[in-house]
Parts: sequence; C-alpha cells; structure tokens
Amino acid sequence: MIQFIYTTLAAAGFTHPLHPVMTHIPMGMVIGAFLFQAASFRWEVLAKTAHHCIALACIFIPPTVLFGYMDWQYKYTGYLSSIIMAKIILATVLFILLLTDLYLFRKGTTGKKTATVLYTLNLFTAVGLGFLGGKLIFG
Repeated sequence: MIQFIYTTLAAAGFTHPLHPVMTHIPMGMVIGAFLFQAASFRWEVLAKTAHHCIALACIFIPPTVLFGYMDWQYKYTGYLSSIIMAKIILATVLFILLLTDLYLFRKGTTGKKTATVLYTLNLFTAVGLGFLGGKLIFG
C-alpha cells in the first residue's frame, strides 16, 4: 500500500518525502504558540491566539506521524535506529504536552506561568524533533 502511494505520487511528478511537507504545520504552530504566549505579557489577547496554535498543532500531529511512519517504511524499510526511536519518544511527549495544554486551558486552570512553562517545554521538544530529523537526513 505504501509503495503504491509513493509510486502514484512519483508518476504525477511528486518524488519528495511526505513527512517534511506536513511537519511544518505542527512545528510552526508550537513555535507560534510560544511567541504569542511570550507577547501576551504585554498584549493579553495573544494568549488566546497561543491556545489556538496549540489546538491546530494537536490536530496536525496524527497525520504528521502517519506520514513519518510511511516515509520511514518506504525510505528506511522500517529499520528502527536510535534516531527513529528518539523521534518516536519525542513525538509522543510533544503530543502529550499539547493535550495537557488543551486540557488545562479548557479546565480553566492555566495561568500565565503554567502556560509559559508548558509552551517552553513544547518548544524544546519540537526543537529536539527537528534536530533529530536533520540528523537523520543530513547526518
């Protein structure tokens, strides 16, 4: 099935891996949430924008993981290297952090300090994922 998808896309002229195309959405939203939260100390309304970024990142994590799995199966034949294992762990941690952010916000218990700590943890986790992705591709 995965081979069919990549063969079909290649026949249409698209030979790029699928995961990097999708990965920019949740990673950009995590970075955006951090920056909006930081700016919300001056402009309160931006805290809500930061929350919306977290919600959008949460929505796009599953398809990003799916495309990562597909690329891993297609390009690396499912070889479970230490980098892949670390990416799986960090992706799981990021998803749990994002869900925690959403839960606490909906419950109404997220203060500025808590949100800042969580968004910072999200940012560091996303940076780790990006670094490992770069190591995987560029060595």
